[in-house]
Amino acid sequence: MIQKIVNWDYRVFENVHAHWHNAFFDFIFPYLRNPFFWSPLYLFLIVVMYENFGKKGMLWALFYLITFGLGDFFSAKLLKPLVHRLRPCIDPMWNGMHRHIVPDSHGFSFPSSHATNHFAMAMFIYITCGKFHSGIKYLAFFWAAAVAYAQVYVGVHYPIDVLAGAILGCWIGYLTGNYFNMRSEL
Repeated sequence: MIQKIVNWDYRVFENVHAHWHNAFFDFIFPYLRNPFFWSPLYLFLIVVMYENFGKKGMLWALFYLITFGLGDFFSAKLLKPLVHRLRPCIDPMWNGMHRHIVPDSHGFSFPSSHATNHFAMAMFIYITCGKFHSGIKYLAFFWAAAVAYAQVYVGVHYPIDVLAGAILGCWIGYLTGNYFNMRSEL
């Protein structure tokens, strides 16, 4: 069973990274994984919450940042050092097949911190803001999925890494979002 999952993981990675590419995605996807590209979006969201909800908006922003911090802690500080999975960009198995779209990332691969963080924030938004803006909850998950896909596309994560990150992130966002809703209704 485990070997089937690993084989699936490698096949999907090879398809996404080595076969399903084009010049447009080669240009776009490196930006999606870059914090300088998406940080202004999250800062804008925090400002909008403050402008519309005042102190409750600032409390929302605090919980939003806590959600991000928890996602990063669990993925980068706790799980990656335990699992020690090599990133595909530095895995000798892919030597010669790896397309160098972005500089090689070092450190460990499982789970993807980008996927964990973005799905945690997406779930938090879904739970706390979905009743006000039904479209934002779908947009948040689309954004998280695009960032996660970009991680595989540029060759720094395997599909299982981003899938595990998405599950972990959704779990964290679910907990923090529900805790926020219990403490402070927007």
